[in-house]
Amino acid sequence: MQSTIPVQLPQQSYNIALQPGGLDQLGAWMTGNAGPGLEKPLGKKVLLVSNAEIFEHYGDRALASLSAAGFDVAQHLIPAGEEHKHLGSIQAIYDSAIAHRLERSSTMVALGGGVVGDMTGFAASSWLRGINFVQVPTTVLAMVDASIGGKTGVNHPGGKNLIGAFYQPKLVFIDPATLKTLAPREFRAGMAEVIKYGIIWSKPLFEALEASPRLDDLSHISDALLSQILSESCGAKAEVVSQDEREGGIRAILNYGHTIGHAVENLMQYKGVNHGEAVAIGMVAAGALGVKLGLWEQASQDRQVALIEKTGLPTQLPTAIAEQRAEIVAALQNDKKVRAGKVRFVLPEAIGKVIITDEVPAETIHEVLAAMMN
Repeated sequence: MQSTIPVQLPQQSYNIALQPGGLDQLGAWMTGNAGPGLEKPLGKKVLLVSNAEIFEHYGDRALASLSAAGFDVAQHLIPAGEEHKHLGSIQAIYDSAIAHRLERSSTMVALGGGVVGDMTGFAASSWLRGINFVQVPTTVLAMVDASIGGKTGVNHPGGKNLIGAFYQPKLVFIDPATLKTLAPREFRAGMAEVIKYGIIWSKPLFEALEASPRLDDLSHISDALLSQILSESCGAKAEVVSQDEREGGIRAILNYGHTIGHAVENLMQYKGVNHGEAVAIGMVAAGALGVKLGLWEQASQDRQVALIEKTGLPTQLPTAIAEQRAEIVAALQNDKKVRAGKVRFVLPEAIGKVIITDEVPAETIHEVLAAMMN
């Protein structure tokens, strides 16, 4: 069933459109003929950015939909993988923008996961000082998190997403049917972000996940649960972003599990562990910190760990870096959330409620990491 979730912002509000099986309507949505209208019409020139794997599954349908709606469309494919999320890939998108003569009224469309969306958004934010941008996420992680809220950017050798900009899309268009071709490991990675919403915002979502016999593969997720996962997660992200577009306050709660998670990704050089797996590890660590600091009960931490394990996600540090606790703690200083040299953590108080604090002793972090060795 088609539905829309508004993201209300002071300068550029937009809609998240959920339409199962609706990829062929992308062009109609982008002209305002299929759902709530855009703020203003988009120009005719469109550059569709994707990677080869996603494009093989959905590229022709997206191109045909855009062409049928009257857009002059070209495509640009970027290599798949977090290791390609760097300025060199952005330069290649710029080269395609030149080749296809994109104008200020033109649009870049991101068809793919979080990496594609982050890079396309950053390229759109900086090309001609900002052109239109549409998100068409095809992974759970991108649907419930990365495509919403306007965070765009690339990695730097010193840390994840250190180069970027806040740049909101004109539309987020979600066809859940595109998840059918998602690799099981990538599905599980996205579920880490869903569990995050259960901890930071929605106890009912957390309990619905607990009630599902299996969460490790899309085939075990009922249509009703998938609808709840997408609508509640997107709704939570939209509400938080609407309150705090540029992460001056409450939006920081969306980083639950990401502080140590990003450090793990960086030390692993974005190989051997994907973003969702790193976030799962980070959530276990944040929960353990919460217990040690007396913020929540061990029973709640046990429920979180059990849910992560049921999803098939890791709960221990990768073997390759398990002995590098000092390096992990040092890497935290490169996190974007550091203020006056203090690392800000998002820690749980209860299922559905978290706090933000910079009062986490380094020795407590070391203790938690030591307990998470394989």
